[in-house]
Amino acid sequence: MTHNKIIPYNPILRERARKLRNNSTLTEVILWKLIKNKALGVQFHRQVPLANYIIDFYCHELSLAIEIDGSSHDSKFLYDAHRQNKLESIGITIIRFTNSEIEKNNYTVVQSILKKIEEMKRE
Repeated sequence: MTHNKIIPYNPILRERARKLRNNSTLTEVILWKLIKNKALGVQFHRQVPLANYIIDFYCHELSLAIEIDGSSHDSKFLYDAHRQNKLESIGITIIRFTNSEIEKNNYTVVQSILKKIEEMKRE
């Protein structure tokens, strides 16, 4: 496993990431309570600048990003696809969940994340 590499980021994003951490959405708070403090066996961080983007949740150990798609993403399909392609091209694996999935079925969300973690640990 050759993860945990340093990925440079645009330093302008540092302050924006801090503001996002301090103004989390409800679904970010819900998911964070379920995955923080190595609850799933790996450490996640919130609102992490990577390249020219800010990732909702990121595990450096696995180069695994978790993105939450709320209503703000409804009109940004092409942007999100471009962003995901760029991040995947530098070795980041991204899994996505909707606000609705997190609010209504967070057990399944956690199980999906655990499954991805186990798959990536075996690679």
